[in-house]
Amino acid sequence: MAEIERRMIAPGFVEEALDSLRRLGKPTACLLAKLGLSPVIDRPVSAETYGALWLAIAQELDDEFFGMGARPMRSGSFTLLCHCVLHAPTLGHALRRALRFLDVVLDDPRGTLVIREGLAQIELRDAGEPRSAFAYRTYWIILHGIICWLVGRRIPIRLVDFRCPEPSQGADYRLFFGAPVRFSQPISRLGFDSSLLDLPISRSEQALKQFLRGAPANILVRYRYDAGIAAAVRRRLSQTPPAAWSSFQILAGDMRMPSSTLRHRLHDEGQSYAGIKDDIRRDLAVDMLMNTSKTIGEIAVQLGYSEPSAFFRAFRKWMGKSPEFFRREETKSAGWG
Repeated sequence: MAEIERRMIAPGFVEEALDSLRRLGKPTACLLAKLGLSPVIDRPVSAETYGALWLAIAQELDDEFFGMGARPMRSGSFTLLCHCVLHAPTLGHALRRALRFLDVVLDDPRGTLVIREGLAQIELRDAGEPRSAFAYRTYWIILHGIICWLVGRRIPIRLVDFRCPEPSQGADYRLFFGAPVRFSQPISRLGFDSSLLDLPISRSEQALKQFLRGAPANILVRYRYDAGIAAAVRRRLSQTPPAAWSSFQILAGDMRMPSSTLRHRLHDEGQSYAGIKDDIRRDLAVDMLMNTSKTIGEIAVQLGYSEPSAFFRAFRKWMGKSPEFFRREETKSAGWG
């Protein structure tokens, strides 16, 4: 995948942003024309174009949350939020400050940080009916983008649950987050490894000015799951069955760089070779459990595990439940059994 492709935003996300104007009876053609876009968005747009669209809609509505909160997030709120968290000592402190800030500004939805089973989970609660998937995604883009920038690395997302039903572009959501995504859940939440809450923050006022000049396009691309050196490693591994994956040293040689350089670059993106392999195995396991009749033992072999018990332990770590229970639960919820 070329660099330009990794910087593209799916057309469905563009349409969802434009719906913020349409709900209020505001025209979109003029705004799209100013950005060089046609009235019908049927192909991906660059992150820079989407960022410009984001800013234009926020300015038109005087609401940086696109009219999706109980109260508007007035223009300038994102900048104030960044200043609010800039001098927090750790990621955990910054995240709690950010959630409190957004609670005060939006009133609803309300975000809470919950530590559970090794995961830091940002839970969103609504006073009434579920909001759209786009509303929850926008909230998490803002938070995730800020905290990644604060610590200078990508915070890998481990799970994403939406309280709302799956939208027509559900596949785009799964690609965007690069983690297990579920819809129609009891609560909306986004989780990452809780150990990362202790990461220190050392950003300056000058660095913040530079960050804000590039927002929001920079938070849409820089810390995305499908961008950077980690994505290149992921693509290489995805082309080979897990049982045939090479060692890290061989992979680095194939990518024409010293293993120490590759390890350092992955670390800068908040990634590791073991973590990427785990992510791919998890996604393959979920797909096979949901969409095939293969036995647990057969799946374990395909994923490169020497024995089923190792797969059991790994799957329980990923999903918090056994492979059999997951399969029964997902089959029942899909109405197949």
